[in-house]
Amino acid sequence: MNITLIPVDGYERVAKAEDPDSGLVAFIAVHNTTLGPALGGLRLWNYDSHDDALTDALRLARGMTFKSSVARTGLGGGKSVIVAKKEDKTPALFEAMGRFVDSFEGLYTTAEDVNVGIDDLVSVSKHTKFVSGLSREMGGSGNPSPYTALGCFEGLKATALEAFGSKDLTGKVIAVQGPGSVGYDLARMCKDVGAKIIVSDVYQPNIDRAEKELGADVVAPDDIYAVECDIYAPCALGATLNDKTIPLLTCKAVAGAANNQLADENVHAKMLKDRGIVYAPDYVINAGGIINVSVEFHEGGYNEDVALKKIHNIDEALTEIYATARDKDITTHDAAQQVAEANLAAEGVGA
Repeated sequence: MNITLIPVDGYERVAKAEDPDSGLVAFIAVHNTTLGPALGGLRLWNYDSHDDALTDALRLARGMTFKSSVARTGLGGGKSVIVAKKEDKTPALFEAMGRFVDSFEGLYTTAEDVNVGIDDLVSVSKHTKFVSGLSREMGGSGNPSPYTALGCFEGLKATALEAFGSKDLTGKVIAVQGPGSVGYDLARMCKDVGAKIIVSDVYQPNIDRAEKELGADVVAPDDIYAVECDIYAPCALGATLNDKTIPLLTCKAVAGAANNQLADENVHAKMLKDRGIVYAPDYVINAGGIINVSVEFHEGGYNEDVALKKIHNIDEALTEIYATARDKDITTHDAAQQVAEANLAAEGVGA
């Protein structure tokens, strides 16, 4: 395996691994370990280029720093990505990834993310102990997706309170972009309390499931932005809030599970504010999964009751962020950044 360090300003360690035997091409980015060792999921995606993969890893790692800071997990920010098609996954690929993770010597611990499941992490764990989110039977916290969805649901209700004056979702129309492992659970919880669901996805099985089991209306992927709705819930990949899509939005709030939803954090947070759309900062509302996994690091090991209590605090965190944004007349993104950076500065180092 060839491992190449990549100098990146503002990041503690970034590296690329290439393993011809397994076909692995991967990146690991560690952004900031001020609050503790970096924890962040492993994403597998068929990127258009290695530069795109690196860019994604860097953006995601930085987001993890702020996510863990606001959620007070006691951990830092990192992320890893594998450049591959989902159908090309093999145990050998993930075993090679395990060796790559181990080369960071504990600076970075990995977990599940897009296209990576517990079985894949088992292969990773054959060559490193720095793996979280394994099954309960193996001493881990299990699949983090339901906990991410739960945190998003709590955050969505807090966002509804800010946008509409009530947490009651009865009759509210929620447009879910990407009803996959997290998006589907979020849509189901919203449906269960009386919301109407609209979905879009590029993956037909996700659409079929949402239509059959939730009675969801379906729109084409490009039509989800302009569809008449109360809340837009981006739960797919990032950067869906941009110059092109924000003018199309009909919603009064954005609250979803995707990472890096703003193509440009400052420009597009202000565009949303100027349009009177309440934006739930992604790394705050989608922190349920990382909160759940972080409890594995507590003394005595994982305890679901502790995790659930912390996840329900996402409601309170967002409520405080919205109040700060209103009082200071700043974007909700800026308000969240102030919280994250204050927590980092309290430990003596900024981001």
